[in-house]
Amino acid sequence: MELLAQIEQALKTAMKERDETRRDALRMLLTAIKVKEKEIKHLPDEVQIRQVISSQIKQRRDASEQFTQGGRKDLAEKEEAELRVLQGFLPEALSRDALEALVDEVIGEAGASGPKDMGRVMKALMPRLEGRADGKLVNEVVRSKLQP
Repeated sequence: MELLAQIEQALKTAMKERDETRRDALRMLLTAIKVKEKEIKHLPDEVQIRQVISSQIKQRRDASEQFTQGGRKDLAEKEEAELRVLQGFLPEALSRDALEALVDEVIGEAGASGPKDMGRVMKALMPRLEGRADGKLVNEVVRSKLQP
């Protein structure tokens, strides 16, 4: 559990440095990991932890958009700061070109020919990405590649 140990160590460091934003983001992440652990009845592996981090990032992104639309710039900035903390625990994001190349490869392997094969392509593609690309972007790229 190297990733889990890194998160716990980062929390200790944030607490020592009195970095409230980092501390709060990491505490919420560890809580989400504990919930996942209870759900699956064993300690999550690295891939599952990355999925939890990705879902936490998505929640922060959605909350930030909602706060911005609601005129709460202060809360939106807090969510963005927490989002940046969480992104530090995921591998570097793929560029759009690299993502498109991977999508082309998976489409070829799956033998996909049109929009009806989107589910099959996404199912094969998502485990390979391991949190290195946003789901909306992946969906957009796959959809554009499968258009007739």
